[in-house]
Amino acid sequence: MGEKSKSKGWCGWFIAIIVLAAVVLAVVYTVKSRMKKSGEADGSGPVPGPPGAIDKKYADALKLSLQFFDIQKSGKLVNNKIPWRGDSGLKDGSEADLDLSKGLYDAGDHIKFGFPMAFTATVLSWSILEYGDQMDAVNQLDPAKDSLRWTTDYLIKAHPSDNVLYIQVGDPKIDHPCWERPEDMKEKRPLTKIDVDTPGTEVAAETAVAMASASLVFKDSDPQYSATLLKHAKQLFDFADTKRGSYSVSIPEVQKFYNSTGYGDELLWAASWLYHATEDKTYLDYVSKHGTEFASFGNPTWFSWDNKLAGTQVLLSRLLFFKKDLAGSKGLGSYRDTAKAVMCGLLPKSPTATASRTNGGLVWVSEWNSMQQSVSSAFLASLFSDYMLTSRIHKISCDGKIFKATELRDFAKSQADYMLGKNPLGTSFVVGYGDKYPEFVHHRGASIPADATTGCLDGFKWFNSTKPNPNIAYGALVGGPFFNETFTDSRENPMQNEPTTYNNALLVGLLSSLVTTSSALQSLK
Repeated sequence: MGEKSKSKGWCGWFIAIIVLAAVVLAVVYTVKSRMKKSGEADGSGPVPGPPGAIDKKYADALKLSLQFFDIQKSGKLVNNKIPWRGDSGLKDGSEADLDLSKGLYDAGDHIKFGFPMAFTATVLSWSILEYGDQMDAVNQLDPAKDSLRWTTDYLIKAHPSDNVLYIQVGDPKIDHPCWERPEDMKEKRPLTKIDVDTPGTEVAAETAVAMASASLVFKDSDPQYSATLLKHAKQLFDFADTKRGSYSVSIPEVQKFYNSTGYGDELLWAASWLYHATEDKTYLDYVSKHGTEFASFGNPTWFSWDNKLAGTQVLLSRLLFFKKDLAGSKGLGSYRDTAKAVMCGLLPKSPTATASRTNGGLVWVSEWNSMQQSVSSAFLASLFSDYMLTSRIHKISCDGKIFKATELRDFAKSQADYMLGKNPLGTSFVVGYGDKYPEFVHHRGASIPADATTGCLDGFKWFNSTKPNPNIAYGALVGGPFFNETFTDSRENPMQNEPTTYNNALLVGLLSSLVTTSSALQSLK
């Protein structure tokens, strides 16, 4: 009896073990199958969810990059966090009985150039709309919205009537011969405007984009302000489209600094953003109707303050990723195909990879302000990668060679890391980040002690000083290296060592995309 009981017990345990093993194998198989479907098994990455672990490197750099906008603010400062900055430009606009005191100084000078300033606001809005939750995870959403509103407050006042837009405060011929703090400016600050007799389609359209995108940012927190922005956006788009003409032709003086190569891209860009802000199909029909005329389908371009085609193509691609009812929309497919061509050009191992790249891996297009194309390309690559992953599309084909969506993100990281110091020079190009960064930045306010009182010319003793700037322009992304990866840290080198607000807006977007991971929003509205 005893031997039979032991035998039965052993058999029972053996059967139980076999059943348990079968269950474990089934679970493992199921998990692997799901991983494969989501992309994890082939290394293409999981579908992102809510903000995850924070990457401290990018979080620290993001905080710095947003500080630069506080450094660039004009007007009567509120809750000023920059000890060496104070009120300035308080009478800007007075010759036209307007208050144009707010806004941002463009770079190391004290001009308010409306064209790149509007682009700065647009990119800040786009960054907030796409990555606001990630900004919020590191307490940077409010600073971003504050800098955006400071800029759009100015743009609203610069548009006093339907067909009038003030596009510049200050004159480079007066401003640039001076080296002084903005707080000490006493020179004339003349205004430049566009109107029906002096058209400027690209500036009016880009300002419409800034207003439309910002209206989405403030839609929930301040509906009245959002409605005001949207009203101005619609008026400006109508002005831009019905009174066509390049501001570079109407106002030849602008050619030396922010010359426009055409306005068709801004019209498509504006219509695209107005569709996102309103869901009025008229705007979608516009981009379909005028795509052949303006979109340069099949020809990848570089995204910048002057050329908005690549940004337009990525923005319209988001519609096809997330709005399946638009899959058959006439013309949108060509925008996404060209956006894919842009992405394939950025991937280093793609058959169509751009040769405009340094040995250290930095996308490099222009000697002057070389970082602009690298930071803008990386920002678009992050966006497109996130659109793909959120849509559970994990692969992209480049002339028959398959790449993973995460490889676009890897490219974006490589550009960000280069800017933050992982480069042959071992220097960060973001002021204040890391152990080594530019100390002689071409920036008037940073180079002159806060307690100094200067006129137009006597500030040049600090311009010519052999000592580092007394004030650190925290977060400023300078122009960048030459193609041979040399860089001269000198105030006399604005080509490489001058920061701009629009570069920093793109940097904010890029770093916000990398600080953690999260799903892209299905709709920006």
